[in-house]
Amino acid sequence: MSKKKIYSLKLFLLVLPFIVLVLLFSYYPLYGWMYAFYDYKPPKTLANCPFVGFKWFASLVSSETKIQQIVQVLKNTFAMSGLTLGTSWLPMIFAVFLNEIRGVKFRKFVQTVTTLPNFVSWVMVYSIAFSLFNSTGMLNSLLLKSGLIEQPILFLQSSSHVWFTQWLWLTWKNLGWAAIMYIAAISSIDDEMIQAARVDGATRMQIIWHITIPSLLPTYFVLLVLNVANFLNNGMEQYYVFQNAFNKEYIQVLDLYVYNMAMGSGGYSVSVAISMLKSLVSVVLLVIVNGASKRIRGESIL
Repeated sequence: MSKKKIYSLKLFLLVLPFIVLVLLFSYYPLYGWMYAFYDYKPPKTLANCPFVGFKWFASLVSSETKIQQIVQVLKNTFAMSGLTLGTSWLPMIFAVFLNEIRGVKFRKFVQTVTTLPNFVSWVMVYSIAFSLFNSTGMLNSLLLKSGLIEQPILFLQSSSHVWFTQWLWLTWKNLGWAAIMYIAAISSIDDEMIQAARVDGATRMQIIWHITIPSLLPTYFVLLVLNVANFLNNGMEQYYVFQNAFNKEYIQVLDLYVYNMAMGSGGYSVSVAISMLKSLVSVVLLVIVNGASKRIRGESIL
């Protein structure tokens, strides 16, 4: 065997464990899509359940009530994802200004403090929110004692502005972590170009506007394409812990709806059908956005 083939084999063995992990956790679970075509009733095995074809797909639009429910869930999903997508530039701007902090110790402190919330579970985040904004929480107690209000404000139980408040919690939790990639991209900018701009009399804001941000835009557009492809994937942990009887109509995104459908109503086959449609739409969105990126920017990620 030639040295080139041995080298190629070594490289393949290096990536082999990751290929196995992808196959196990990304492709093998697709076997579960079969449940969407059966009338599955646990604890029966799939072989003992009747085959119903596309019955569950048709049931999603079988009545006016179900259509209205699906429309509301999609509206919630589009609102949450739209807010996140529309403010996807925030981590980039945060990284830019974080890089401008002169004091190294203070910069590291700020980066650490803003990154730590990413490692806090949503259960703990809700515990913090409950302690602060519950009817007997710290904020209501301060407002009552100061005489500004006579009755506690039901912050967590209110359905008003629930999309905006959930975006605020998500931003607080993920902003520092999302900025790490941009911080790494900033460190790769040619320092000679920055020094040349300073010699020519460029101010800090001019360097940011004409050098730093243009250097970060390729990274931003790649992440933007991936975010658009995941437009329907909000996750359900955040909304699951914050949901209650008062805000459920406006906080129930598609992933949470699938979970509630399976675990709350026992509609396992229907939930799988919805998940299938969501995955297929996500793939279509990825192909469309990647094609648009290739046509507009001349670059693609696929």
